[in-house]
Order: sequence, then structure tokens, then C-alpha cells
Amino acid sequence: MALGTPRFDAGRSCLDLLATAHPEERIGTAGELAAWVVAAGLVPAGTPLGQADGVWVTRFLELRLHTERLLRASRAPADSLDRLNRTARAAAPPAVRAVAQQSGPLVRELAEVPTAAALLSLLARDAVDLLTDPLARAAVRECAGEGCPLLYLDTSRGRRRRWCSSEVCGNRERVARHRRRIALARP
Repeated sequence: MALGTPRFDAGRSCLDLLATAHPEERIGTAGELAAWVVAAGLVPAGTPLGQADGVWVTRFLELRLHTERLLRASRAPADSLDRLNRTARAAAPPAVRAVAQQSGPLVRELAEVPTAAALLSLLARDAVDLLTDPLARAAVRECAGEGCPLLYLDTSRGRRRRWCSSEVCGNRERVARHRRRIALARP
């Protein structure tokens, strides 16, 4: 996986947003943010997001900060909780509709070009759902990979998932274990 490649293996959109900060900033520009919004499935492919700008980036980074603070805190910080709740109710999430193609299946489109407030509301509502669902909240884990701070939703059988991604951190851990075994086996 290339360093700048977005990650979508956390199990929730709001947790995928948190992953945009590690190992480097992935939504630092309007173009990166627009690409992430499409890749995350917040809008259908082909949705015009040319209106995204630096203000959008700032607002998404602020939501990411407050969401992470709430997920990591044993007691909800009042300012982050207030910000999350205001963002969740600031606008309706983007409205989708089914559109018939001339020859083929129905496709999903947005009823109108999405605003930053609508997309942020979608993510904030996902965070509210996660934070207020005791079962889902109890399944939030931090990656056991060395130096990886990412959070993910553990929906594995037996709740024994250890890494944010088996392909990234899990593979890194397996390679490190293998190297340690080989080093110990050498005379």
C-alpha cells in the first residue's frame, strides 16, 4: 500500500476519517479531501466536488480532532461533544436518488451537489451512532501494531482482531516475528 493511499478498513466512516492522519496527513489539500470523500463512499463516483476548498479541509480536520478526542477519552470532553453534536445537526446528509441509465441498471446519484456541512453531518452522525451504541463502542480497539495509533471497529468472530489492517500492521508484525525467530536460530 502506497504511503498516500487512503485506508478504509476501520469499519466505520468516522473511524476511516481518523485514519487520514496516519502515518502522514492524507487530506491536507482540497484535492486530497475530495478524493477521500469519493473513495470513502460518502458520495457516488463522479460527484462534482470542485467547490471543496481550504475551508472544507479545516472543517474536516476539526471534526477528525473532536471525534478522536471523544473516542479516546474515558469521559467525553464537553467542547468536543458540543462540536460533534452541532456538526451532526447543522445540515441534512446528502440526499441520494436512484437514476435509470439508458441501458443498464439503476445508479446512485446525489440529488444535488453536496455541501461541506452535509458531508460533515454524515460523518458526525456516524460518530454519534458509534459513541452512543454500547455494543459498537465496546468493539472500538486501538491497533496493536508497533507505533500505530489507529482505531478500528472489531467485528471479528470472538473479538480477537489485533490490527487495524491485517495487510498492513498485521503483515508488518508477522515479518518482524519471522525475523526474530531467524535471528534466534542463528548460532
